[in-house]
Amino acid sequence: MSADEQPYEPLNGMKLIIDGWFHERGELWPGQAMSLEVEKVLDHHRSKYQDVLVFKSKNHGNVLVLDGVIQVTERDEHAYQEMIAHLPLYAHPDPKKVLVIGGGDGGVLREIARHPGVEEIVICELDADVIDVSKKYLPSLAKGYDDPRVKVHIMDGAKFMDDNQSSFDVIITDSSDPIGPAGVLFETPFYKAMHGALREGGIVCTQGECMWLHTDIIKPLMDSIRQFYTTAGYAYTTIPTYPSGQIGFIIATKGRGECNKPARKPSDDVQKQLKYYTSELHEASFVLPAFAKRAILGE
Repeated sequence: MSADEQPYEPLNGMKLIIDGWFHERGELWPGQAMSLEVEKVLDHHRSKYQDVLVFKSKNHGNVLVLDGVIQVTERDEHAYQEMIAHLPLYAHPDPKKVLVIGGGDGGVLREIARHPGVEEIVICELDADVIDVSKKYLPSLAKGYDDPRVKVHIMDGAKFMDDNQSSFDVIITDSSDPIGPAGVLFETPFYKAMHGALREGGIVCTQGECMWLHTDIIKPLMDSIRQFYTTAGYAYTTIPTYPSGQIGFIIATKGRGECNKPARKPSDDVQKQLKYYTSELHEASFVLPAFAKRAILGE
């Protein structure tokens, strides 16, 4: 580290509660903040890796905050969980083995479990504390762990993928923002590790940051992964409690075409359970505003 560089210091979530309101002030979105009224702090502690805060909010249910950044609210989580899971899963004609990196709250597992053809669901979560607090305070998400197809590994996802080459039809990386321990998940070597763990015809889908804030992060990453993935696309969802109310997904393939059209559709029963994803929205989510299309895709 040079003399000019500052060591990474995670925010303390409790210090962001002022006069009964939690204020999210992340370094990746300077000049703006998201505030939620707090009814009660349910848990606050330091895990091995990060600051963990859970509180009951006035209007958004229980809220999970890691290193001062909102990860989940019960009110709007479906807009993220459904899209990051179902975009790659319904783009694949017959996924059998699915790997989740991160996603300790269990919401992505819950959505994968809606696919009866999936035979094995593996999750690698580095921080066991995230799983524990989610099971206690976010049961509507953590019920994803109840599916018998789920296998849990508390370990580094990159190491797991190195040991399981050409093993998965779909890999979903549900990560925090690219600071602190999640930073490596936004670097080219991690995408190469995912490529190696994919079967031919496989799909990866990762949290892809915000088009209103982070094109300087998204564009170089897209350019880099196009060198070894067959296709790489960008889709997005709207979610009120994420920065600027929007977050994107990088969706890349190995030995198959683009994912902007679903290969399958939810059954009538499953569609009635979903709150956000539809087949029509699947296609629409890849249609970017003109500024984002130019900035991210270079078109």
